[in-house]
Amino acid sequence: MATLVEIAAQIVASHASSTPMTSDQLIFEISKVHNALKNLEAGEPVEGLEEAKPSVSVKDAFKKGEVVCMLCGKGGFKTLARHLNTAHGMKPGEYKKQFGIPGKQPLAAKNYSEARRKMALDRGLADNLAKARGVRMANIEAKKATPVKPRAAKASKAPKDTAKAKTA
Repeated sequence: MATLVEIAAQIVASHASSTPMTSDQLIFEISKVHNALKNLEAGEPVEGLEEAKPSVSVKDAFKKGEVVCMLCGKGGFKTLARHLNTAHGMKPGEYKKQFGIPGKQPLAAKNYSEARRKMALDRGLADNLAKARGVRMANIEAKKATPVKPRAAKASKAPKDTAKAKTA
């Protein structure tokens, strides 16, 4: 069976594979994980289980060309929604609430958002949307203008004779 030090080293190695760390940070992290494992084994509460602090600031997380996850520090994303769901099991709204990110702040790189906006404008999607809204509003107005005819009451069906079914 593996010792606590070996288990701690495996945990930190897994973390270090996705997050760049200096040798001092690695040693500190192994020590911290080892102490936590030792406390768990002894049945004592683990210190430092308060809410995770962001690995980067909000300003550094949303760059022009990429978005960095504030939970794990992993970067290089165009959008963050899929990473949050797959890696952390979190919805974008929860992420924004946890780190105090404004609701209108997109979880996408600025270049990516601008490119998507430009592509939509080039394809005329805004014009198509405006036309569709106009048609929809015209249909709604037309429905309001026509009087509603009262429906005739439907004749109710006679209940089935259950007495015959019971005797047969």
